[in-house]
Amino acid sequence: MGLKETLQSDLTEAIRGRDEVTSGTIRMVLAAITNEEVSGKVARVLADAEIITVLSREAKKRREAAEAYKDAGRADKAEAETNEGKVIAKYLPAQLSEDEVKKIVADAIDEVGATGPQDMGKVMKIVQPKTAGKADGGFVSGLVKAALN
Repeated sequence: MGLKETLQSDLTEAIRGRDEVTSGTIRMVLAAITNEEVSGKVARVLADAEIITVLSREAKKRREAAEAYKDAGRADKAEAETNEGKVIAKYLPAQLSEDEVKKIVADAIDEVGATGPQDMGKVMKIVQPKTAGKADGGFVSGLVKAALN
């Protein structure tokens, strides 16, 4: 069973169990996946790796929204966004720790023989596929930048 089918069956269970947070969140995620499938010139079915990319993007939106609500003093809204983020996180691969990402970055720097910030693109080209869906892109690029400086 693919990731999309898992999401759809979990949606059915959440609706039956009257879990409004889970059902609402999965509905939004499925809508984002459908939008991604029909964007472009030809409609297509997304592979699981592409669905994980969509899920990562949705999780990032929830984190940023929760942060914005927290800064604005809206704890109730921040909590709602955080709860949605937790639902999405169940479908994402386990996130890499900071140490694991640093090791991947160090290995990539050794592999390309990077010497400074001008080699960031080369390093990111190697690091990106290894961390896709498993670590926030901004966090990863920050670690690469720090390692190259």
